Amino acid sequence: MTRCGYVALLGAANVGKSSLANALVGAKVAIVSAKAQTTRARVTGIAIEGESQIVLLDLPGIFAPRRRLDHAMVDAAWRGVEDADRVLLVVDAVAGLDDAALAAIAGLSQRAGRPADAVINKIDAVKRPALLGLAQKIDAAGRFERVFMVSAQSGDGIADLRGWLASHMPEGPWLFPEDQLMELSERLFAAELTREQIFRQLHQELPYSVAVTTDRWTENADGSARVDQTVHVERDGQKAIVIGAAGARLKAIGTAARTELTTALGRPIHLFLHVKVAPDWGERPDFYRDWGLEFAAAGPRPR
Repeated sequence: MTRCGYVALLGAANVGKSSLANALVGAKVAIVSAKAQTTRARVTGIAIEGESQIVLLDLPGIFAPRRRLDHAMVDAAWRGVEDADRVLLVVDAVAGLDDAALAAIAGLSQRAGRPADAVINKIDAVKRPALLGLAQKIDAAGRFERVFMVSAQSGDGIADLRGWLASHMPEGPWLFPEDQLMELSERLFAAELTREQIFRQLHQELPYSVAVTTDRWTENADGSARVDQTVHVERDGQKAIVIGAAGARLKAIGTAARTELTTALGRPIHLFLHVKVAPDWGERPDFYRDWGLEFAAAGPRPR
């Protein structure tokens, strides 16, 4: 008997939802950064456990939105919850039940019929007594069937969590081929890997003003591919930062992204980056459409 279902990863920004998705799948399907609000699109990773297929929705974080993009991201998170068969609330062991975590619990409580579990992530950064106290507080909310303690980075507790999810997926046929790890186009995945390197290499607020698009994907006869991307920034000064002295920063970003993409796809990738000033990219519906976000989203779903 096969099982298959959708599991939404919900939580505040930077609690490790993307790292958890990667750990559950056993491969990189979502970009990871130490900076908050890295995830923009709803990334779907696919994990297999026994006869169960677990389709993971790695959602944008819950935070107080300001810009149009912020509102669209938070809206996407709550839409993902509505689409899921089960919800995992991910809580940072260090941050605990901060305002964002409490907001996520409050919003989730409005969906009493949605099965949910809680996952305390980054347990290797907190001592055991503090973890037990946090687990008791989460359990007291009365919203979760189980509270798991894991470290997405080390893999501690991941097998137990995956086994629990597998046994609680609805009965039914698998939705994806056994060897498929994510439901994300190669174009968007490639753009996300480049954006990940921008987050990692530019340690100021600039990454939040950057978007990356894959403009052309050309298959070569030898099995390799040429990928042309544009890095969109809002101002000329930001363009200079991305390019760096004599193009050094852009080259470093491209080299790192190409290496990641070549490894992920298992074939040679030739990546070419261009930087363009687009002051209004945050107000262009086509960017939102590519990311699966609602351009007209007015705010968080729970009202």
